[in-house]
Amino acid sequence: MDMNDTLFLFLCTLLVWLMTPGLSLFYGGLVQSKNVLNTVMQSMSAIVIVTFAWVLLGFSFSFGTGNVIFGDFSYVGLSHVGFETQSGIAEHIPFALFMLFQLMFCTIAVSILSGSIAEKMKFIPYLVFVFLWVVCVYSPVAHWVWGGGWIDMLGAIDYAGGTVVHITSGISGLVLAVMIGAGKNLDKRPPHNLIITLIGGILVWVGWYGFNVGSALTFNEIAMVSFVNTVLASCAGAFGWLIIEYFMKKTTSIIGMLSGVLAGLVAITPAAGFVGYTSAIVIAFIGGVCCYVAINYIKVKLQYNDALDAFGIHGVGGIVGALLTGVFQSHYVNKDIADGLLFGGGLQPVINQLIAVVITIVFSALMTFVIAKVIGIFSKLEIDEVEDAQGLDFVVHGERAYFSGELNKLNKR
Repeated sequence: MDMNDTLFLFLCTLLVWLMTPGLSLFYGGLVQSKNVLNTVMQSMSAIVIVTFAWVLLGFSFSFGTGNVIFGDFSYVGLSHVGFETQSGIAEHIPFALFMLFQLMFCTIAVSILSGSIAEKMKFIPYLVFVFLWVVCVYSPVAHWVWGGGWIDMLGAIDYAGGTVVHITSGISGLVLAVMIGAGKNLDKRPPHNLIITLIGGILVWVGWYGFNVGSALTFNEIAMVSFVNTVLASCAGAFGWLIIEYFMKKTTSIIGMLSGVLAGLVAITPAAGFVGYTSAIVIAFIGGVCCYVAINYIKVKLQYNDALDAFGIHGVGGIVGALLTGVFQSHYVNKDIADGLLFGGGLQPVINQLIAVVITIVFSALMTFVIAKVIGIFSKLEIDEVEDAQGLDFVVHGERAYFSGELNKLNKR
């Protein structure tokens, strides 16, 4: 066991944990003032529900030996998960610390997903959905990619979760939003507090460094290149978004900049430890532009209400990043991978990435549909007229984020 690696991953785990409260604020500022606490609760409750789902079944299903499709029951209830290292999984760090690091990834995935159904879904059915989604969607895909499953054997690569975290959560969020009828109300009110959104965005941005750099599990040359790539990508994504926003609307908004930052971060996540600096900038720039187009044109054309654009940023960004990884991946940067299309590796790396992306999309969509249908047998998924009119904060949680006078002012904006 290496104590330096242990301390390094301990810090990265805390940084990734910070992303979920950060995203709760990011989303909270974007909704109506009467629903801000409910929106925050959807992310914060993910920490609670996901932790139990991960401890009971999720971690074992993700990293148990099992087969190429599914893990086994080796680590159910954290059996055999302690301070000792685990050969082949976490050779230099305590196995329990590796488990917690991966738990944070699962938590932020659920928090991302919640953005698609913000202000639209009943709270208790949402919590039930979260538990089932972790076990039935996230854990199998994590096993495919990182647990020795078929995607890993295929040769498709995902450095820090472009497929596992962002595509699963983005696609599932979109399917759930459409199923609960989020598309019925396209008259979306403007954000009620962009300063809260800014603070949340900054916390997510900072936490992302732990997300990507920690995925090396040690601070080596791969961790260093992923750190630099993450810094470059966040700026390149924002730059790409702001350029097209100015070209199309003649404005450069704070929400546009933050969205571009997230788009760039999402796009580089699957490639951060596999590509050079210039490639990272190009990938993130393309990611920022593609996410802008998806949100401002494709979403408007198809008229689906992805409430806070979880699919538009994370789903689209994850797909773009995963596919471009096959184009830009470099054996010179990381000796453990083959060269991509741009560096003489041919089409095979791109084909591998495409297969992994398509199957993950189909699987996430189908499983989300099934889970939502099953829950729908016992409870309505969409909020009722009283909750919509009076606000979820007061009706569901018995609280208000603001004093009544200030609430009235905000709701009139």
